[in-house]
Amino acid sequence: MDITSNPLIHHSKNKISNHFQLGGIETSVLDNGPGKGVRIAWVNTGTGLRYKIILDRGMDIADAFFNANSLAWISHAGVVKPQPFSNQGIDWLRTFAGGLLTTCGLSHIGGPELDETGSRGLHGNHSNTPAEIIAIQQPDPVKGKFDMSITGIVRETTTFGPSLELKRTISGTLGESFLKIHDEISNVGNMPAPHMLLYHINCGYPLIDQGTDILWKGDWESMDKDPDNRIFNKSNDFKKCPAPMDEHSGFGEDVAFITPLTDANGSCVCGFVNQQLGLGLSIKFNTYQLPWLINWQHWGKGEYVTALEPATNPPIGQAKARNSGTLIHLAPGEKRNYDLELQVITQSEELENLLKINKQ
Repeated sequence: MDITSNPLIHHSKNKISNHFQLGGIETSVLDNGPGKGVRIAWVNTGTGLRYKIILDRGMDIADAFFNANSLAWISHAGVVKPQPFSNQGIDWLRTFAGGLLTTCGLSHIGGPELDETGSRGLHGNHSNTPAEIIAIQQPDPVKGKFDMSITGIVRETTTFGPSLELKRTISGTLGESFLKIHDEISNVGNMPAPHMLLYHINCGYPLIDQGTDILWKGDWESMDKDPDNRIFNKSNDFKKCPAPMDEHSGFGEDVAFITPLTDANGSCVCGFVNQQLGLGLSIKFNTYQLPWLINWQHWGKGEYVTALEPATNPPIGQAKARNSGTLIHLAPGEKRNYDLELQVITQSEELENLLKINKQ
């Protein structure tokens, strides 16, 4: 496995005074623009991989870079203050920064809907909810400690109603180009709580460019179930990123729902490779936790992005999932764990191995 290690870090003993000379986690507050006052944490792995966690937006991740190259797509809006009442209709889109990770849920993923159990806006409230930070572990290379992590709690709750709590830890190792996300979601209320979860991993230029390979394997259908979908049809190479498209201006997009191919343990790897840059990003998850993978493609001019999205369900909404019998209900006190690993790939042999996903 390519961990893009930095050997200089492992020979730093007696040569540095402060771990920030090499990397670590630095918290701060944005002081300008629509995100003024938002708490953030910059994570520097010391390898060229660095990323910005938005503490006030569910501990999601906005900017992410490897050396000079951006990995993530950032929307026109960028990071804005959390708006907890952006839970009607498609108001969620007004606050959507894109970024390397936007979490959808915890109880609803999909479009706005209204049924006998209530009304729900696009993709739920998680990314508009601040986290309570409960722990930060810094690396200490002088003492031979290279692991680092930040942990917080995000609550989706209402009096007289469901109460879900997410405990998120984002971790890594100084000198290695990966990050891990571990989420523990608990029903802390006294009644069963509906639960849906989707990890919106949004990648953009220059990792995503004309000719970049989109890597996944499995059975699929387009979201609109149209065999002649303009992107997801059997005659189109929809795993090669195209040039920007006029057809994807405005609300133009195409989406595939995928039942991913896994190994015997349920482990699945997908990702992206830009062969011109010699740069890849692998995404590892387990289908026992997250049985679905979504591929969003939106090739608008100036809004050029594709996402791979491990999920508990397709983004069909709570109502359709309930009617189909696929909606998860967590009993009081019940917990579920979810794990993701995102890794930068640069070594040629490992890039070739990642490209083999599409040939399996």
